[in-house]
Amino acid sequence: MTLLLEPAALPDFFTAFFSAAMVILAGAGYALLYAWGEIKSDRRFRIGAALSYAVLAAATAALSKALHLQGHWLWLAALMLGGYLLAPLAVWRLCVGTHALEHVTQSNPEEEGESP
Repeated sequence: MTLLLEPAALPDFFTAFFSAAMVILAGAGYALLYAWGEIKSDRRFRIGAALSYAVLAAATAALSKALHLQGHWLWLAALMLGGYLLAPLAVWRLCVGTHALEHVTQSNPEEEGESP
């Protein structure tokens, strides 16, 4: 099997560059807005997180098109989008669970070996 690589056209290069930057920024924005929405219990931040995710999906589609991705590479891009969607939710649940356990042990000092 021979792999032939064609040089990217200049417009595709710029599209790929800016799309990749938008993937990073929109992914970070999604995670930050989701977390802030959970901390503040404010629906506006969650809506902002959803909009950031939409920008992430659009940037991923533009990047895939600019790089002429095909076959399993498109599946990999879709898998990345799924990971970006689920990771902040999983990290949030992990943090809440971890810190809830801290609050339980801090409220019961006898369990830590301290006696009054």
